[in-house]
Formats: sequence, C-alpha cells, structure tokens
Amino acid sequence: MIKDKVVLITGASSGIGAATAMLLAKKGAKLVLGARREEKLQHLVKEIESAGGTAVYQTLDVTDAEANKRIVQFAKDTFGRLDVVFLNAGLMPNSPLSELKTNEWNQMVDVNIKGVLNGIAAVLPTFKAQKSGHVITTSSVAGLKAYPGGAVYGATKWAVRDLMEVLRMESAQENSHIRTATIYPAAIRTELLETITDTESAKGMAAIYDQYQIGPDRVANVVAFAIDQPEDTNVNEFTVGPTDQPW
Repeated sequence: MIKDKVVLITGASSGIGAATAMLLAKKGAKLVLGARREEKLQHLVKEIESAGGTAVYQTLDVTDAEANKRIVQFAKDTFGRLDVVFLNAGLMPNSPLSELKTNEWNQMVDVNIKGVLNGIAAVLPTFKAQKSGHVITTSSVAGLKAYPGGAVYGATKWAVRDLMEVLRMESAQENSHIRTATIYPAAIRTELLETITDTESAKGMAAIYDQYQIGPDRVANVVAFAIDQPEDTNVNEFTVGPTDQPW
C-alpha cells in the first residue's frame, strides 16, 4: 500500500525525483522532498498541493551527512514517521579517463556514492528501530554494463549495486524487515546530460537520448510498483528503459 506512507525523495527537484513525487502524491503518499534548488522544490510542492496531495520540502545537499540526518528528522517531526527513502540524486559528467577531469570524478564519487551512503546512514537507525522501512536507489544501466566514456560514472553506479545488495542481505539476516530496491534506468529524459562538459561525450550521449529517451514518469511507475508490494515481499532490482533502445 502506498496511501499514507511517508516517502523521502532526494534529487527531487526535477526528472525522476519530481515525477516520482507527483505520482506517489496522487496515490496518497506523504512526500518529503530534498534537493539543492529551493525554487524548484517550492514549485513542486505547490503543484502537488494544488492537485490535492501532501508534500513538504527541505533543501538538501546529499554530500553533507548532517543535512541528510536533518531531513530525516524533519520527516519524522512533520509526519510522525518515515516509511520509504528514495535516494535518487546523481550526476553524470561523462568523459574519457584520458581527459583527466578529476574534479568531475570526485563530484560523482561524492554525490553518487557518498550521497547514497549518507542517506542510508541517516535512515537506518529509524528503520531498524521501527523494524520496517524501504530503501530505494537510482543506479543506472551503467551499473550493469561498461561504456567507454563512463568509467567513473559506471564505477559509482556499480558501487551502488553492490551496496544495495549487501544492505538487502544484512537486513534479512538482522530480521529488521527493511526492503530494498535498485533501479537501473537507460535513456530517460532528465537533466543528467547537462552535467557533461566533455564535448564529444556530450554529443554522443545527446544522439542516443534524442533517438530513444522516454519520460521520467516511466521510472516513477517502477518506484510505485516496488513500494506497493506487500511488506513481506521484496522486489529488489529493476532495469528500465526504452523498448527500442539496443542498450
């Protein structure tokens, strides 16, 4: 059941995060939205409320461990509990390794791996104490297959894959009843390509996305499906992308 569940979404101001927030709000969830861009969060909350949904927001930089703890506490203070966290924030400034864009490498590690770890660290005490909870992450097909130009991005998304599988196993061993789901999107229409500064990588990715991309609402449907399963059922991996994309 999705109705009345309290769901925290990071990277909520656009793309997959915003589409998921809109869908879950329509299904009766109570949304706590986190992202860096306050204006976009304000607009999204107004949109949800005008459609009869319930949402609040707090600005969030996922690389800040304390900020992650604050938004979890904010969710509990506002709604009395937290049921689901969707760790969705991510960056994809792809480039060949030989270009040595080390600042971008570090950004990806900080957001795509440390941001997920910070989110998990912030929610696990609550989920373990209440013996329930659901951790959902956005990985990528680059977390399943290797692509030239995507070495560091792919490495961060492979890391998320392993991290989430071990979280699932350990939660089962500890009988904490915490569910997990990892989503591997392919060409989805988001702002992800806007972070690519390498000209050739940007051209190549734009060509793929222009030909194949589908809307972020398609991923939102998958998130909703995972949450809507009975509490004793864990569906933990989803690869989702355009029907005609040959990967």
